Parts: sequence; structure tokens; C-alpha cells
Amino acid sequence: MTALGTVAVALTAGAYALERRHRAFATLFAIGCGLSSVYGFAIGSLPFGVVETLWAVVALNRALGGRTYPRALRR
Repeated sequence: MTALGTVAVALTAGAYALERRHRAFATLFAIGCGLSSVYGFAIGSLPFGVVETLWAVVALNRALGGRTYPRALRR
């Protein structure tokens, strides 16, 4: 269980740092949030699981082109 949490957090943090570079990183961020959500539900933390599920949906929407960053924020 600890390994799942560690992988999820590491993936989420790394992808978040790079998500403005390519939509693939936003997809990785969504996957990391999904894994974090699974971890949250598995350890019995309903609020954490729900919030991470919402973040996964937002990130997936961004990855699929639902929302892009303004030109001034792109690197």
C-alpha cells in the first residue's frame, strides 16, 4: 500500500511540474491523481479519495484539450 502511495505522489508531482510542456504530462498527472484516489479510498480516507478523483477529471479534461493555458503562461 505504501508503494502505491509513493508511486502515485511521485508521478503526480513530476507530471505537474512538466504539464505545461506537453499534454502528455497532463495525462500523466491525471493518471497520478487517479492512483492517488485509489490509494485514498484504500486507506479509508474518503475526502482524499474524492478530491483526487476530481483532480483526475480536471486534468483529463485539460489533457484532452478542454482547457489550455493562456499564451503568457506557456513556457
